[in-house]
Amino acid sequence: MLRVAAIDFLNPAPLMWDFEHAPLADVLATRYSLHSTQPSQCAAELLAGQADLGLIPIAALTPELAIVPGCAIASLHEVRSIQLIVKGGFRLETVRTVAADTASRSSLAYAEILFRKFAGNRPEFLPAAADPIAMLHGADACILIGDPALLALERREEIEYAVGRCEWRDLAAEWHGLTGLPWVAAVWAVRAEALGAGPVTAERLIHDLQHSRDQGLQHIEEIVGEWTPRIAIPPDIIRSYLTRNIHYILDSDCIRAVETFREYATELDILPPLERLRFL
Repeated sequence: MLRVAAIDFLNPAPLMWDFEHAPLADVLATRYSLHSTQPSQCAAELLAGQADLGLIPIAALTPELAIVPGCAIASLHEVRSIQLIVKGGFRLETVRTVAADTASRSSLAYAEILFRKFAGNRPEFLPAAADPIAMLHGADACILIGDPALLALERREEIEYAVGRCEWRDLAAEWHGLTGLPWVAAVWAVRAEALGAGPVTAERLIHDLQHSRDQGLQHIEEIVGEWTPRIAIPPDIIRSYLTRNIHYILDSDCIRAVETFREYATELDILPPLERLRFL
């Protein structure tokens, strides 16, 4: 079976629909073996041969990994789940330290591009647990990723009461405003050599992942119902997030966005060069 490194966040939930629900979950369980991990660990497991397929940050793409066409976690405007919070009295040009949730390499790279390329600043990034109040007590700004970012938006009044008024910047909106391109966080990537030895061919893999996404997007209300008890966010916010904030199709604009992101990151020595994207 193909070993799959998945992410137990809200935003991939539509991509995982068929893997977790009848009628196809039992069928897919004969082809795929799933386990959940952090986004930043998915690529490490692929490259170490501990997984064959993973939903990985675009910063973690390497020449050895092939992008599976069709699916993405992206945003065409605001994403909500990537927040750069800057304490009052600081601007992007004057921030000296950024406490960073290290769950996603892509989000950290986007932030570094924002500071270095567009604000002409090189703040120090300090790894930190995803606790915005503690982060902002120890740094001029912080980055929150995924569910902690969504929860922080719900707690904004409480957070600002503890640390003072802040400027909240949505990194997807910042990227879109500066480049005119979608913001892309993650794609499915595979070790191509893992295919062919079992029941999963390249064509079967592409079909299974795209079908799962399509079914997930048709079952948003069920996903909202499943996640409402799991996360302290109102159902209408979950619904809006999955239908308006996240874009799940790896279209040509998203591919161009990934290429531009990697170009900027290489130019600034944030990430190693990636001459071209490799597709399955």
